[in-house]
Amino acid sequence: MMGVQLSALTGEMPAGVGEALEVVSGFDGVLVHGLARLGEEQVAALTGLASAMAGTPLGERALEAAEKIVAGSVTDEHLVALAGARSALLGAIHDALLAHLDTSLTRTRSPWDAGSAAQAGFGGRAGAAAWLREVAIAGWRGVDHDLVTAADQTIEALLGDPGARRMAVLLDGLAAELRASAPVATMAEIPERRWGDLWARAVLLTHATTSSAGAGGESVSGRLLVLGVDVHEHATAVQVQVHGILEPGGRVVRASVAAAKVDTIAGPAVWSLLGGYPVLLGALAGHLAIEIEGMTLLPGGDLVWDEAAAKAGDPADPFATARVRLAEATAPAVAPLERHPVRIAEPVLVEGYKVKDGVLHLDGHELALDLDRLPAAGPLTPKLVTASTACIGLLRWDAGWRLQPLAVQGKSKAAHNGDLALQAAKGDAVAVLKERAGRLLRR
Repeated sequence: MMGVQLSALTGEMPAGVGEALEVVSGFDGVLVHGLARLGEEQVAALTGLASAMAGTPLGERALEAAEKIVAGSVTDEHLVALAGARSALLGAIHDALLAHLDTSLTRTRSPWDAGSAAQAGFGGRAGAAAWLREVAIAGWRGVDHDLVTAADQTIEALLGDPGARRMAVLLDGLAAELRASAPVATMAEIPERRWGDLWARAVLLTHATTSSAGAGGESVSGRLLVLGVDVHEHATAVQVQVHGILEPGGRVVRASVAAAKVDTIAGPAVWSLLGGYPVLLGALAGHLAIEIEGMTLLPGGDLVWDEAAAKAGDPADPFATARVRLAEATAPAVAPLERHPVRIAEPVLVEGYKVKDGVLHLDGHELALDLDRLPAAGPLTPKLVTASTACIGLLRWDAGWRLQPLAVQGKSKAAHNGDLALQAAKGDAVAVLKERAGRLLRR
């Protein structure tokens, strides 16, 4: 990314983004109070959401839903219409921001093929929909332990259905956050946008007839050139998401692997949990290309990782890949239900900058750095980022553009999030837990 591109990116935002976010915030405020306790402000917010859909295919349904709910009738169909309207607004914001990014960077993007959606059927829809309806009626302020516990049986049933795994994990995560916060009425501050996002996505998934993420995809072969790796670590799970360029064709793709964990396993030790992916981890640690044969690429740009279809290739420096290939690479389309501003994570290369107080300065322009996302499993630190002059990162949007570093290069050395992928020190938490489990089993 050059200074002129940064100037275009961080300049004036697309028209209507601020106004649309205000409408979404209004509806999220309704969910805080609950549909059973609507005052003038909440009625205005519902009407505002419906009005924002005027002239769209959702217009009549959203207006009818708002009117019925104000009158005291709350049905699943009404909630689906409102959740759809909220998601449509955020999708429009996402599309405007992504188009602005593509224009600023002169990036080419594949169009979405509506025919790539797959049938999505699973049991447990009625139970999930009923619980989500009760949550909306009570509002976040009305959530207590009894209401959270009411979801347990439904979640357990969904977790037992492989086809419902996405829905189950989403509901389980929302319920876990609510359980940890209950009674929510005592909270000083409620994460309105986050919980609103989770609720709306869950409502839409309970009534979806197709999966917008696509299925089947296409079988691809070639060479995967790694740009960088994003490590997502939580108390009970770790996910490694690799961003790279697939050749031939020059397509930007992602590949993800994950593992369950306990909260005592943290930092570089999490790599030990991913020992079933030696080719991928070896490529990250050794800065190697990966030769793939017959691996599935989904319409949204995700490689369904298969170790049996991969083998280590020649050395491939990520910064050389970014300098030579990234500018001309084609970015993937975005599936409809994935279109949300927080989902934007576009790989870029920035060079020739200086960093001060967590802000990147280039040719008189500024870009905030998202240093809170630096993973404990990698070698990157705020100090290394500050001393660097080149960065491969993910452009994200959070009330403004921010850059999440995946790799940095300074005068003397480079550091990448995946450099410690083969680290498995003796006595780490994983080894200790395995040894203790072995002793218990032998008793």
